[in-house]
Amino acid sequence: MIDVKIKPLYNDVILPKKAHSDDACFDIYSYIPVGNINFSTPTLIIDPHQTLFIQTGFATEIPEGYCALIFARSGLASKRGLRPAQGVPVIDAGYRGEWLIPLHNDSNKSQTVESGERIAQFMIVPVLDTNLIQVFELNNSERGNGGFGSSGKN
Repeated sequence: MIDVKIKPLYNDVILPKKAHSDDACFDIYSYIPVGNINFSTPTLIIDPHQTLFIQTGFATEIPEGYCALIFARSGLASKRGLRPAQGVPVIDAGYRGEWLIPLHNDSNKSQTVESGERIAQFMIVPVLDTNLIQVFELNNSERGNGGFGSSGKN
């Protein structure tokens, strides 16, 4: 187990948490300042095929040798078409600013995001110290240079 320091940046922020103790990821909640009120609850509207950076209201100190990987929430992505814009955003250990989630709307209708809504999930993973070595030949393997679909349908 590792410790990750987390700092709330506002008094009313919801910090990440797991829904179940054996979940792989922590849920990330949106933080929309009260000044962005469109309805009774602070909201943002993401138009079709638009990306907005959604505030989370917290910053972290991830230990050296680790990073955070941010993933879509399955229900949000499959039911409403909302997912992190660049696939799997990465938060490096040295970053100390507020986590911002680039949420993209893949659907053909505007989507409303409320403050305090679960918008993504993350896990902390080790980062292997890696040395790339330039060579002019690679060892053969069973797969070789077979690319997409080369292993068949089964």
